[in-house]
Amino acid sequence: MADDNRLAPGDAAPEFTLPAADGSSVSLASLRGKKVILYFYPAAMTPGCTKQACDFRDNLGSLADAGYEVLGVSKDKPAKLAQFAERDALTFPLLSDPELAVHKAYGAYGEKKLYGKTMVGVIRSTFVIDADGKVATALYNVKATGHVASLSKKLGVS
Repeated sequence: MADDNRLAPGDAAPEFTLPAADGSSVSLASLRGKKVILYFYPAAMTPGCTKQACDFRDNLGSLADAGYEVLGVSKDKPAKLAQFAERDALTFPLLSDPELAVHKAYGAYGEKKLYGKTMVGVIRSTFVIDADGKVATALYNVKATGHVASLSKKLGVS
């Protein structure tokens, strides 16, 4: 499985409706007209994913002021996402994709290198989707630490 299913700027962002940690459902279509930062992370409550989620939480104000909605997606069940959100005071939607359908639609699941070994799993990825539902930015294999700062810089958000 190569990079053939990866998205690029200008592509239509794949539509989805996923259950959120709070029991609601979130669909991309319901956010049309807004800019969306959609990020995929391997597992709730692991050190790297916690760091990344807390970075998004800590920068939510400036991102929201710039018109961005932040959504986190993992394969965790909503109950685990609710624990994660509560434990780390995460105030943006955490979405559950246990079947990995949305991960795969965005190219955020597949072969990756981990500690020099090739394996199949969740690829830490971030997508910026414009108000018309098009991919503005597609970032694959991002680092958990420092990612939000570099993304904010790229988006001109301070």
